Amino acid sequence: MRAIDIIAKKRDGLALDKTEIDWFVQNYTLGSLPDYQAAALLMAIYLRGMTRGETVDLTLAMADSGERLDLSDIADYCVDKHSSGGVGDKTTLIVLPLVAACGLPVAKMSGRGLGFSGGTLDKLESIPGFNVQIAGERFKQQAKSIGLVLAGQSVAFAPADGKFYALRDVTATVQSLPLIASSIMSKKIAAGAQGIVLDVKMGSGAFMTTLDAARELAQAMVNIGADAGRDVIAVISDMNQPLGEAVGNALEVIEALDTLRGGGADDLREHCLAIAAHMLRLAGRGVRYTDNAETRALLESKLHDGSAFAKFREMVVAQGGDVQTIDDPTRLPQARVIVPYRAPESTYIAGVAADAIAWGAFELGAGREQKDDAIDHAVGLQVHVKVGDRVEKGQPIVTIHANDADRLERCIARLDGAFTYSATPVERLPLFYDVFRSDSVS
Repeated sequence: MRAIDIIAKKRDGLALDKTEIDWFVQNYTLGSLPDYQAAALLMAIYLRGMTRGETVDLTLAMADSGERLDLSDIADYCVDKHSSGGVGDKTTLIVLPLVAACGLPVAKMSGRGLGFSGGTLDKLESIPGFNVQIAGERFKQQAKSIGLVLAGQSVAFAPADGKFYALRDVTATVQSLPLIASSIMSKKIAAGAQGIVLDVKMGSGAFMTTLDAARELAQAMVNIGADAGRDVIAVISDMNQPLGEAVGNALEVIEALDTLRGGGADDLREHCLAIAAHMLRLAGRGVRYTDNAETRALLESKLHDGSAFAKFREMVVAQGGDVQTIDDPTRLPQARVIVPYRAPESTYIAGVAADAIAWGAFELGAGREQKDDAIDHAVGLQVHVKVGDRVEKGQPIVTIHANDADRLERCIARLDGAFTYSATPVERLPLFYDVFRSDSVS
């Protein structure tokens, strides 16, 4: 078998068979094929697309390029969640301890942020001493002992995806639906869960900016999961404005802790309750958690009785974090300068551009341009308004947390373009647009 023949076949719009995909992925992972041939195949896929069968075969080939995590000794059925990323998306910090408090063990591997996207690991590292490098038997042991572990992805899982992903980033092939779907699902399948809940963001602050594109990605990932023998639920959620109020690492941890104590922003709490309910539904497999009202009541009780917060606290202790910062969030990193950004007039909020808000936090130092860049955990924004809100002239609509005067000015310039206003009332945005389920999910 020759790489050039596989590249030419896809270039000409023909479907690759499983043996060809397996051979190419295996040999590229081993270093037997050069980057330029892999780049040529990626471009051919970008231009010609892939069939459902090809996309599934690519996903499984990447999942099998390294180790697969076996969670069968933790629970007979494990559920994982994935968010396609968003602005102020700290849902993992809330949803995982929430479902774990309901008795569903969760072992999740997450990533870091790049550009304006916030990474779960970066948020967790706002907690002094918190160790995200939990792998192997220790990873599984913690999941078994306390029912919750949240750590960085091991290079042993889906290494082919890591190589292809880095190449896509420099070859203008990122925006390819089969490549996006297979990248996400290969890691989820390698992570060992039988049930997967996918939170596909749509809007100005998301990778998929249109509802049609988000639906296409959601359906593609559900198809992959179904063909790979997984139960999958995918929701399309709004990212045309930040989720919750906080955008920035320590600020998002503080907001997550508030939510775990039964408070938090309404939209964030509702979003997390919905995702957690989907995870419980998968875990119940049509026997338990079929009554939506009962499931919601159970989840709400875990927020209000302190169980969800206690589970997060237990994870922090297990992973070496300073638990005093959890009990007293004022001990988390704090910015030196805190200033309000005010409404220019009495008006209605017509738009809160999530991407502009994210770049505002990025200008303060909350994000990174390169993977090895340092970030400032203390800085960020608190956005106090949502689309449809009425505000008065001079009312603080954002609180800026900064450590540098020059960065503060750049942030304000971003905020000047983040809001649109209306003299008349504006309809509020929905939290969710659609839900997709594999046939195995009732």
